[in-house]
Amino acid sequence: MRWLTGWSTGAPRAGTPAHEVLATVAPIAARPLWTGPNPLWAVGDWRPEEIRLVSLRPGAPVAVSTGPNAPDPGEDTPATSRLAVLGHCGATDAELAAGLAAARGGAVRHLTAWPGSYTVVLRAGTSSTLLLTDLAGAQPVFHTPWAGGTAYATAALPLADLVGAPLDTGHLAARLACPESPEALGTGTPYLGVQRVPPGHVLAIRGGRPYLDAYDEPPGAEQPRDEAPAIRELTRALLESVRSRVRTTAPAAEAAGRARLGVDLSYGTASATVALLAAAVPLPPVPSTAAAPLVAAVAGTSGARIGGARTGAVKGSWARAAAQEPSAPEQLAAVTLGETEPPATLALAPDTPRLRHTVLDPGPDTLPYAGLRADPQSGRLTDEPGPELIGAARAAARFDAGGTDHLTGYGARQVLDGHPARLADLIRAGRPRELLPPVAALAGADRAAAGVLAGALRTPLTVVRAAHRLSRVRYAEALDEAAAKLAARHVPDGGGTAGDRSAVDLAWCVPGPAARWLSDEALSSVALRLRLAARKPAPEEHPGAHRARHALYRQARSYRTLVHAAEQPGQRLHAPFLDNQVVRAARLLPDDVRLQPGARHALLHAVLTGAGRTDLPPDWGRGPRPDRTAPARAGLRLAADGLAELFDAPLLAEAGLIDLPAVRAGLARSATTLSAAALAGLADLVSTELWLRRLRARRHGACWTGLPHPQPPALTS
Repeated sequence: MRWLTGWSTGAPRAGTPAHEVLATVAPIAARPLWTGPNPLWAVGDWRPEEIRLVSLRPGAPVAVSTGPNAPDPGEDTPATSRLAVLGHCGATDAELAAGLAAARGGAVRHLTAWPGSYTVVLRAGTSSTLLLTDLAGAQPVFHTPWAGGTAYATAALPLADLVGAPLDTGHLAARLACPESPEALGTGTPYLGVQRVPPGHVLAIRGGRPYLDAYDEPPGAEQPRDEAPAIRELTRALLESVRSRVRTTAPAAEAAGRARLGVDLSYGTASATVALLAAAVPLPPVPSTAAAPLVAAVAGTSGARIGGARTGAVKGSWARAAAQEPSAPEQLAAVTLGETEPPATLALAPDTPRLRHTVLDPGPDTLPYAGLRADPQSGRLTDEPGPELIGAARAAARFDAGGTDHLTGYGARQVLDGHPARLADLIRAGRPRELLPPVAALAGADRAAAGVLAGALRTPLTVVRAAHRLSRVRYAEALDEAAAKLAARHVPDGGGTAGDRSAVDLAWCVPGPAARWLSDEALSSVALRLRLAARKPAPEEHPGAHRARHALYRQARSYRTLVHAAEQPGQRLHAPFLDNQVVRAARLLPDDVRLQPGARHALLHAVLTGAGRTDLPPDWGRGPRPDRTAPARAGLRLAADGLAELFDAPLLAEAGLIDLPAVRAGLARSATTLSAAALAGLADLVSTELWLRRLRARRHGACWTGLPHPQPPALTS
């Protein structure tokens, strides 16, 4: 796990307890980026090009350096300014220097407009530190009071270690009961007293005190454009995000025995779009005589297909004459899992010879829940819990077959989403006729499903009625109603028709799939959070945009947990759809475009067409989808004994979070009769239990040196 940390404490006097603590405490194996009373460290597996520092002192030119070993520009003065950009950032040195100069005037939004996914730390003088989160939440920032000031980090666990924070079971209950509800989650973390900075916000620490402010436009301020210019902007943003990664792949890949660049070809059109865009960007040269391969990994049936090479700019030919091909062609490693792969996606690999199609044959050790058959406490400890823990072995196998830099399509559904709650936004905007295509598509899906003809006939009325209700209901009333249903255990089971499920989603607050297995006490505590939130001002944005934004935040949290759990040492996973510039471009898409049947596939088809890939069939990506629950059911069957042992005396029950008899009953029928939503809820419970056990087994205080007698965190309510 890579993280940044530092603190701002004002200027404690010599001889005070705070001064003595500051003199001894430091992160273990950290690289100091700047020192002094308000230091900044980088901890973990950082590449040199991922650490870029800019400094500006009176009477001196702007200094830009790469890597943590740059010479220290000297002690800060009130007129000194420093900028640290950590992660993958596509800005040039000149852009970084101009960004720091402009930020001295107080504007910071431009620091988040460069391609890539990164964290920005801005130091102004000797008493002000600013940290900027990204718009999706994949690069979070956390903070907590410490030593008379504020400590901050890009991970929550080190801060919990620093201050000895106990676990907050109330927050864990909210994560399980309402994982997409900001009203229940607030800005808390699983560690009591450690707070998360919301996405799209800046944490300003002045004189040791924290202040939060939004650096982006207020919700709803950006006016959607017409469809064509919005798609052009989306194409430009996504192209730049992919290009910036392809052009900066690590030359050290050859020494690691791995391809330089890999891509997912699994899970549909989003990852396939990223793969095709990457396949059209030439790799930068390497210092060896043979070019490194570009690998695309595909999981599924056994065997691998390797085609010839194809290079060229994105805007232009996707092929060139054989005489122009390099003698050692660069290739892209494309990885797929067969049992989850749509045929239309697999057909792209041989049609794009530059993709080296690697088809994985997943065995029992890569099924979900495989880790339960060994020691459940032996896996990696992630910063926060998440269902990605139960599929970490499966993801790690896919990523390991890819490249040292591996591109994925994570977040595309949420960034380009047609969230059902947006139907209410259309009504609020006075455009009810635009409900007809999505509602007709839902009815058609229900009509096509066996045995639900009667449900299909009532789908239009059910969905339209729910959309009208959401468009009219007051925010406070909606939260009070959600709290009452949660306390009474009226939790949707995730079954029924597609229309029924969409109607349930047409609400300000919807319980998560794990809520059905929580204890009465846990549900009551979350209901109280909702009632308290109902007394606060309502959000400025419409309910559909609000729900869609927080669905994106949840996906970004999940992606971050996946990176912690499955990324290999020296490897980097990338999610271009979660980049700031892609998120901003997607905001310009009109709601009615997002809500058309097959909207995401059509948008990605248009992006590829705009990038020069004109040979895709019109119905690309719209074929039948495979059963995504099959691997989970198979993994549950094999891990039955491990699951029974895990819930023999679970920490979740010790903390009063779950209804243990109901959980055991669910485990007994999990592999056969549970719905897809119930399976997702079970994954939430199992992963949280695994996380709690790994956290308890860990040596606490392990992130720091100089801490006086660190205590293991206790479960608290």
